[in-house]
Amino acid sequence: MATRDGLIITTELADILHQPDLRLFDCTTYLEPAPEGSGVPYIVVPGRETFEADHIAGADFLDLQGEFSDSNTELRFMMPDVAQLESAFGRHGIGPDGRVVLYSQGNPMWATRFWWMLKSLGFDGAAVLDGGLDKWKAEGRPLETGPAKGYPPATFAAKPRTGFFVGKDDVLAARADPRTVTVNALGPQFHQGLEPSRYGRSGRIPGSVNMPAAALLDPVAKTFVPPVEAEAKFASQGISKDKRVIAYCGGGISATIDLFQLHRLGYENLTLYDASMGEWAKDETLPIERG
Repeated sequence: MATRDGLIITTELADILHQPDLRLFDCTTYLEPAPEGSGVPYIVVPGRETFEADHIAGADFLDLQGEFSDSNTELRFMMPDVAQLESAFGRHGIGPDGRVVLYSQGNPMWATRFWWMLKSLGFDGAAVLDGGLDKWKAEGRPLETGPAKGYPPATFAAKPRTGFFVGKDDVLAARADPRTVTVNALGPQFHQGLEPSRYGRSGRIPGSVNMPAAALLDPVAKTFVPPVEAEAKFASQGISKDKRVIAYCGGGISATIDLFQLHRLGYENLTLYDASMGEWAKDETLPIERG
């Protein structure tokens, strides 16, 4: 499969679409406004309805919250235990030698989240479709409707890698380490605390720099900006290859766009604060910074 450090373009996918070892997945999730006073930041809605209305021919659907997240916490999208992930990925036909392409509708962050999860489990055969379903449709390429047909079950044997996820204690400790840069992938209005946060206190993790995930995407085409442009944006925030990067956002999803772009640029010391502001903003014992 032709990839660019984890990226695949529509013409490349079209060339392999009918190969029997391809495993193609729509990863879309929607975050709907929560009812007033519900105590939750948003309602998670799997993108199954839009999948059944339109999906790339042959694709299966992955329900991130329903199948691939820890159900024993109030936080959404947290990494579950390895056994749950092995079972879920295997159920969807991903085996040790699988060729996986991930896409989502609108925002690629759902696809990059699955890419990051698979990397953390020792699986390197996944690529993210540049431009996702939007670009595929705009080019008039083959679509299907209706429920997913799925793939034959496979045995997914994880080989977990350390360092892909960190908790709040690691983030706190990293503030005193000049060799680590903590990166907020949320928009500048949230980074500066200028708008209320749906997660709790407004603001950012003290000392963190801001590289919004949206700034790493073409706003019209929904494609990733070219590597040279991404490199310049990261450099402007003091993010360099000699530093460890801890990325965070609201719920550990959009930050994977930053991590995906950094990976494509050859950065190696990358990690995700999985709980992100969903945990940090609510915990009054943790410091917060505004302005």
